[in-house]
Amino acid sequence: MTDTAINATYAQRIAFVCEMASRLHTYGTTAQRLEGALVALAQQLGLDCEPWSNPTGVILSFSDPTRPLGASDTTRVIRLAPGENDLHKLSEADRIAEAVAAGRMSIAQGHTALRRLDRAPSRRWQAMQVFASGLASAAVAGLWRLPWLDIATAGLIGLLIGLLALLINRKPKMKEASDAISAFVAGSVAILVANFIAPLNLNTVIIASLIVLLPGMTLTNAVNELTSQHLVSGTARFAGAMATILKLTVGSLIAVTLAQLLGLYPEVRALRPQPDWVEWGALVLAAYAFAVLFRAHRRDYPWVMAAAITGYLISRFAGLAWGSPVGIFLSALVLTACGNAFARWANRPGALIRVPGIIMLVPGSASLRGLMTLVQQQDVGVGQSALLGVTNIVMALIAGLLFGNLLISARKNL
Repeated sequence: MTDTAINATYAQRIAFVCEMASRLHTYGTTAQRLEGALVALAQQLGLDCEPWSNPTGVILSFSDPTRPLGASDTTRVIRLAPGENDLHKLSEADRIAEAVAAGRMSIAQGHTALRRLDRAPSRRWQAMQVFASGLASAAVAGLWRLPWLDIATAGLIGLLIGLLALLINRKPKMKEASDAISAFVAGSVAILVANFIAPLNLNTVIIASLIVLLPGMTLTNAVNELTSQHLVSGTARFAGAMATILKLTVGSLIAVTLAQLLGLYPEVRALRPQPDWVEWGALVLAAYAFAVLFRAHRRDYPWVMAAAITGYLISRFAGLAWGSPVGIFLSALVLTACGNAFARWANRPGALIRVPGIIMLVPGSASLRGLMTLVQQQDVGVGQSALLGVTNIVMALIAGLLFGNLLISARKNL
């Protein structure tokens, strides 16, 4: 036990661990990593802790190992909204936890440092999030080598979705329907462009424009939790991902149905004429956009962008040589191992490398495309084919994550 723990009361130590649990959950940490980090922190503060995490809350049971059995048992139930990836705040929370555990900060100082992370976002930060939303949509369309009009349309819709997200954050009652509303806006704008300007790769443009809302990372984390025997959390997270996909599908199909009722039938084409340089330029822009959307600190942009680019390149070239599942597996394996190595070398969360490294591999776009095609064509065979494709991607990703952790073990839970 450190001097910090000795000088703090039992209640203060519990309060700090609870605060850290809330932070790590809010910043998008998966159940197995969250629980591992909390157990390690509690031990350093002289506590026995049994955490139980799920996507909407945390239950923590504490006891003091120096007191008689049952004399100090305390349980905390913390209700939380599902977390979102925030790499900067995750890194800062990890730094504060280590400082408190090592005695470089008192628990009171640690609480103060954590509260500083709650500063209201500036207008510049909000503008950057909106810009990154549009840039990510346009860049993903570029990665898929869509025509220029498709890229521009996806980027415009991405900007509108970013602005809509700011509006919805100020109106909590709209949050439940936010995904469906965003998909409706995406479908409506794409249909209008395809009707009155020029034909589009309609479904592909809609999917690219919704890229920041797709639950591919959530779906991957859910299966990862299930394979780690965190069955309740994994099942709940998986159900949440499927609900998001359903809402996005419903919103886009409402737009298509409404357009048909109004006599609008968009012209659809299947054309991807872009040269190679468009894909490589889009890759750099996509990596920058995800660095902003994952809320990394500016000093970490090179790490985050390099991880995203490396993950994509390994997947692409290994996929061309040995098939897409092998490419995804190798990419996830290398990025997971590199994230663990980075955590050992820099003593910072491996998530700075691991999360952006696999973001372009997750099956969000494939799952949404499959469900949209299934509903539009009313063909079970199409649905089975889409499900098989998503399953292959998830299996390859999970295998890569598991074996990457075996290749280089993680010193830090985060």
